[in-house]
Formats: sequence, C-alpha cells, structure tokens
Amino acid sequence: MKIIFSLAMLVSIVACSSKPQPIAPKPAEPNAGRYQQQTDSIPERLPTYLEMTDPTPQTEQLSRGGNKPYQLFGQHYTPLVQVLDHDEVGMASWYGNKFHGHLTSNGETYNMFAMTAAHKTLPLPSYVKVTNLDNMKSAIVRVNDRGPFHRDRIIDLSYSAAHKLDMLKQGTARVQLQLLQSPAMLAAAQTPEQCFIQVFASADSKKLNQLQHQLKQQQLPSEIRPAEGIYRLLVGPTTNKQQAQQWLQHLRRNDYPSAYYFDSHWCS
Repeated sequence: MKIIFSLAMLVSIVACSSKPQPIAPKPAEPNAGRYQQQTDSIPERLPTYLEMTDPTPQTEQLSRGGNKPYQLFGQHYTPLVQVLDHDEVGMASWYGNKFHGHLTSNGETYNMFAMTAAHKTLPLPSYVKVTNLDNMKSAIVRVNDRGPFHRDRIIDLSYSAAHKLDMLKQGTARVQLQLLQSPAMLAAAQTPEQCFIQVFASADSKKLNQLQHQLKQQQLPSEIRPAEGIYRLLVGPTTNKQQAQQWLQHLRRNDYPSAYYFDSHWCS
C-alpha cells in the first residue's frame, strides 16, 4: 500500500508540475491584419524610364495626417515640421508589393512605381535628394510616408527610386539625404524676411527651456527649433534690422558672447 500511495503521489506531483503555465500575451503589431502578404516581394516588372523621372520639388502645404508626434515599438518620434535644412547619412532600404495600393501615413496611396519615400521625422510632404554613396547615383523623391522602423535605416525608398539608385540587388545602400523642399520653406517664402539670432544650441532641451525662461524675463521673444538631433534657441523674429542689431549687442554684452545672426542675409 505504501508503494501504491507513493506512486500515486508521484503521479500527482508530475501532473501538477507539467500543467501549462499562462503565457503573457504579446503586444499587438501596429499593422496586424492590414496587409495581404506576410513579407514584401519584388514586382513582376521593372519601372519604366518615365516612372524613374525625378519629381520637381514643389512648395506644398503640410499634410493633415502624419505630422504629429507618435510612438511605435516603444520609441517616440517628433516630426520636424519646421525644418528648413536637413542633411543625413545612413542606410536606405526599399518597399514594394506588400505595401502597394495601401495608404501612406499622410493618407495618400502608396505606388511602388512612383518616386516616393518614407522617413521617420521629415515633414509630410517634403522633397529630398538621395545619393547612393557606393556608386554616387542620385534620385529625388517625395517623402509621403513614415518609416523605416529599423534602427540602422534612415529612409525607405519606393521600388522605382531604389532601381534608379541601383540598390535592388543588395536590398540596402549607404546614402546621403539632402532636404530640397519642405512646407516650412513655403511658409518662410510667404512671410516677410525675418531675422533670428542664435543664442545657444544643445541636445539638452531642458537646459534650453531654462535659458528661454531667462530671455522671457528680459522681454526678448524667442523660440526653440529642433534640427538634426539638437535644439536651437533663437531670439526673434523681427523684420527691423535696427532692432536685430540692438538685440545682438545686448546678448553679447550679457550672458551670450557667442550669439550670432541665424541667417546673416536676412539680418544684414
């Protein structure tokens, strides 16, 4: 009986230990069920010469969609809607069949045969020149989508753009981006020439907020602009050159001896 009882207890313990444990649910994929294809694929035909023609950069209004701060995979992104200048070097990839015909982040329809691209933070829409640093081939694309969300990539190109840069075989390429046109440039062109004075630049936004508070106590108008991983503290704007000269002299005499005209052409 002791043997039978011991065996029964052993079976009970094994049964309890082998009972499936509850598994925490995985976080839902942002685009789960959105696409018919599990993985991306190459189109059945090559783009035509016309489809690979560079678009002419145009002054366009900021899109209603895709330009607000967002969060994805635990990362926070703030679109650079006020950017006037942007240069960047990194890896480019491309996207094709899986996404063809679906909506882009600004509400347009993705066409893999158009000269377009996706970027994490550039304003939608904007135009950039992309240069393949391996072969120095270049293309102009219109940014109308968000991505790519791989840490080692800075831009996702359409199929036509990737073909023009001769990067389809490798799938990725090291590229340089140069901003050609953005909605902020349109706004700047539609307003009188305004002068700003750069007071300080830093990656520490808290420090700049403190300095901006000090400027407000001195009755000086100011704003903080994000630009390529840093923030610029600017005094202004003003269209009065005499006023700009007085501000610059005041700043240099006090706590900001390195202050300078942010755009000397507009201020002098």
